[in-house]
Amino acid sequence: MNKFPRTTVGGLSVSRMIIGTNWFMGWSHTTAAKDAYIKENIRKRDVMADIIEVFLRAGVDTIMGQIQMPPMKEAIEEAEQRTGVKAIIVSTPGFTVNAQTPETGFDMGEVNRILEEQARLGCAICMPHQCTTDAMLDRCSRTLRKMDQISAAIRAHGMIPGLSTHMPETVAYVDDTGLDVETYIQIYNSMGFLMQVEVDWVQRIISQARKPVMTIKPLAAGQLRPLQGLTFVWNTIRPQDMVTIGVMSPKEAHEVIEMSLAILDRREIRVDLQETRSKASVKRAAPATV
Repeated sequence: MNKFPRTTVGGLSVSRMIIGTNWFMGWSHTTAAKDAYIKENIRKRDVMADIIEVFLRAGVDTIMGQIQMPPMKEAIEEAEQRTGVKAIIVSTPGFTVNAQTPETGFDMGEVNRILEEQARLGCAICMPHQCTTDAMLDRCSRTLRKMDQISAAIRAHGMIPGLSTHMPETVAYVDDTGLDVETYIQIYNSMGFLMQVEVDWVQRIISQARKPVMTIKPLAAGQLRPLQGLTFVWNTIRPQDMVTIGVMSPKEAHEVIEMSLAILDRREIRVDLQETRSKASVKRAAPATV
């Protein structure tokens, strides 16, 4: 298997595929029962490490999530030890916002405590979660209020600043105001799942962004099949942009890596298909070998 293509964020080389962690931590966007299943069966150090190991061996060395939530850090470290590959951590911490924050700013004591922990845990890129970012977006002034405070603090703690968002305006407002960030997280999938405007609008926003974009939810939280979801995102983003994807097993990791490489290389996708009795009539015999 070829090593995965790379891009650059703020001078740091990262893999264009990013390991997502919702399927590790129990956020399925599906049902409470599905969340419970993930927490009971997947959110374990060894299980998570088995999956991360597959990605690291394929050159997908960038992982996004809340690194401070056990057993995330422990699972990453175990996979690193098995492979000898150091993971690049993209963290998405939240910061307290309230009715006064837009006027008085953030509690910088809290901000610095959180960022000190992120830096101690080895985070390379720090992107305030959308629960912070989107609360501070002001459509009237077309700004992200007080977010310059957090960007500056991220820099001061030796990390690369970015922003996580569910709002398509964020990218445009950041670019227009010159806010100090090196990348943005943007939801992007072919069915428009959790996207606030039409898919073609978000595609245009991504294509015009001044910095590389980390797209998330390419399979719409499992509502799109990998072939459909990945073919769409890889063919409609730029070479500098990234795709974040989560899985629940090592075999799924192998599949999405191979499928993505084939799509990027414009070659035949060679992964095993799932089989049911209804497909017996369309299945063809394997071609004879010469």
